[in-house]
Amino acid sequence: MILEVADIRVKTGQQVEFENAVKIAMTTVFTKAKGFREHNFHRCIESPDRYVLQLTWDTLEDHTVEFRGSPLFTEWRSLVGSFFAQPPQVEHFELVSRSDTKPGVA
Repeated sequence: MILEVADIRVKTGQQVEFENAVKIAMTTVFTKAKGFREHNFHRCIESPDRYVLQLTWDTLEDHTVEFRGSPLFTEWRSLVGSFFAQPPQVEHFELVSRSDTKPGVA
């Protein structure tokens, strides 16, 4: 599994519209993408124009080749691209370790 992390800055005053566009994209675009598994979407408390979108893919190529080379990517960008204050910073990660339980929980 591959974790895609997109650090996104949106234009001031467009947060609500951007959040709604991402919600739409998650149900209409990403659910159709080969290898897409799940997402987490976070708004920064200290900088309300900043978001982190985390997407999990089966393989790196599912994101970088299959998705980015498909009409789905164009659909994604048409939904959210106008809200970007600058191009998102996107990186990919692979899991090294994970906790099995929360501390203090049996």
